[in-house]
Amino acid sequence: MSAPTAAPAPSPPLPSRPLLYPERRLPKADALDRWVYAGQAWLVSGLAAWRRRRLAAIVPAVNAAADGLAGLSDAALRAEAWGLRYALSTSGCRDLDAVARCFALVREASSRVLGLRHYDVQLVGGYALLRGTIAEMATGEGKTLAATLAATAAAIAGWPVHVVTVNDYLARRDAENMGLLYAFFGLSVGTVVHGQTPDQRRAAYASAIAYCTNKELAFDYLRDRIALGHTRGNLRLKIETLSRPAGRGAQLLLRGLYFAIVDEADSVLIDEARTPLIISHEADTSADAEMYRQALALAEGLEEHRDFGVLSDERNISLTRAGTERIGQAARPLGGPWRNSVLRHELVCKALAAQRLYHRDDHYLVRDGTVRIIDEYTGRVMPDRFWAEGLHQLIELKEGCELSGAHVTLARMTYQRFFRRYQRLAGMTGTASEVARELWQVYRLAVVQVPTNRPLRRVSLAARVLPDQAVKWRAIVARIAALHRTGAPVLLGTRSVAASETASRYLTQAGLPHVVLSAAQDAEEAGIIAQAGQPGRITIATNMAGRGTDITIADEVERLGGLHVIMSERHEAGRIDRQLAGRAARQGKPGWFQPVVALDDPLMDMDRLGLVRRLARLSGPVLGQGLGRLALRLAQKRAERLHARMRRELLRTDEQLASVLAFSGKPE
Repeated sequence: MSAPTAAPAPSPPLPSRPLLYPERRLPKADALDRWVYAGQAWLVSGLAAWRRRRLAAIVPAVNAAADGLAGLSDAALRAEAWGLRYALSTSGCRDLDAVARCFALVREASSRVLGLRHYDVQLVGGYALLRGTIAEMATGEGKTLAATLAATAAAIAGWPVHVVTVNDYLARRDAENMGLLYAFFGLSVGTVVHGQTPDQRRAAYASAIAYCTNKELAFDYLRDRIALGHTRGNLRLKIETLSRPAGRGAQLLLRGLYFAIVDEADSVLIDEARTPLIISHEADTSADAEMYRQALALAEGLEEHRDFGVLSDERNISLTRAGTERIGQAARPLGGPWRNSVLRHELVCKALAAQRLYHRDDHYLVRDGTVRIIDEYTGRVMPDRFWAEGLHQLIELKEGCELSGAHVTLARMTYQRFFRRYQRLAGMTGTASEVARELWQVYRLAVVQVPTNRPLRRVSLAARVLPDQAVKWRAIVARIAALHRTGAPVLLGTRSVAASETASRYLTQAGLPHVVLSAAQDAEEAGIIAQAGQPGRITIATNMAGRGTDITIADEVERLGGLHVIMSERHEAGRIDRQLAGRAARQGKPGWFQPVVALDDPLMDMDRLGLVRRLARLSGPVLGQGLGRLALRLAQKRAERLHARMRRELLRTDEQLASVLAFSGKPE
């Protein structure tokens, strides 16, 4: 592997673009448009096989273009790459010959610099990204390396490229690991992570390729919207930049929204889409502290079913008529804001939600005397995220923490509306097929399934469905103990920090050595997960282990059948189950996967009637297993439909709010 020599100055840049801050303007969609997009989604899904065959044409084209490249010097390879700039730029990276030649050059450079040569399937994945689609590549198939093909070609064409990851660790790791390859071609690489100053962010976005997290990127865009205000005309901005070099143009962080490659695209574009992005400033809540305490006290005196109902699947509380009358009477002596029936109803419902629906170590952690939200899909702590409208303060009081300030909104947006503004958007993930139609309806992104480089050798066993939690954990411990005696490594997947602690307690009682990877230990994640495939290793992990982490197995482990993954609970989206299963049997190596679940797992709260669950308990071992699996699958499907509906409603609300704010002249 040769080290890259000093890169010569790149070819002269193409003429400056007419827009200083380019982004796609979204047309307003009415009900008819949404029906049309839904119909298109079915058609696009049906053409997936045809699209894959079209993209596969890149492989023979790259192999033909690679003739003679091995004999060229590093300098000659760079000159060849920059010589393609005009063809790539003018064709929008759609000229197959130019793209194939560029990919061949990147593959050859990668062999020299990184010691990694792109597989044929990675060429297909890279081409899918460059053509603006979602590349579904199985875990362990090298999505990070595949992305370098599209990122390099786009950067040579003159497009500022954003490679979007799900956390700071991955952004730093990928930028560092792939940086030598980009440097070979004279392309600068920037990294945007939490805690950077505006100047550091501006410098990173000025790089040819910027690695960043979805959260940091979206919030930087919102900061730019605040800086621009409602007078955003391109001509006005150009004149202002010329006349006032220190004006609004100098305050902008991004160079616009050209091309984004979103890693773990389903997590960012689907799962995160339920959370609105809000920039706010902290306001003093000391005057409201007593009101929040009174709300919690009133909520304590209410009884479920008599005074209120719990909609746990929608995370909502509804007061009955009796409950409304009860709090009206109890609040009468309090006076002040409690005289307002609407405010009174809202405060008590939020207090009930804080007590009944938001649980420590499931939805949040208490760390250093503060409440920190846990992302339910990744298991990671979100230190800069706060619940709105007093809910966060109510949870702080419930946990005995110091009251933080309320957050007053300055600007807001959803990931759905933000990512649709890119002139070209692409993504990669191991699990997108289940949401392929939604990805098209919202983002106009088609999904392409890329085959694996080697045949998959994972053994997926049928789920074991047990009657309750105690029986489930005893069965899991017995299975882990049996595997541990053989020396096989085990990864036990959980949904929450609380479940991880329960699993750890059972394993400790059984005398089984283990390590725990959860949202409480995110700083140690890389070190823990890297050892999960070693002989005899037992690792307990929340679903954060299913995203962007790499588990390598030793030769001895391969002879024992590979890594054994046990899933202790089904998740609210089947895609996340698949991500956890993908921790085993990567890159053609063996592995095992089995769910061991219970009929009283939290997911079963989605099954309100519980008819199938009751039948499963009453049936024999064979029929009961089948009915139990059916009950869990139905509950999972209901959760998926509910969350899809919530995303649609949030997007519709966001679009309506954008129209109102645009009319008022306020930032988004």
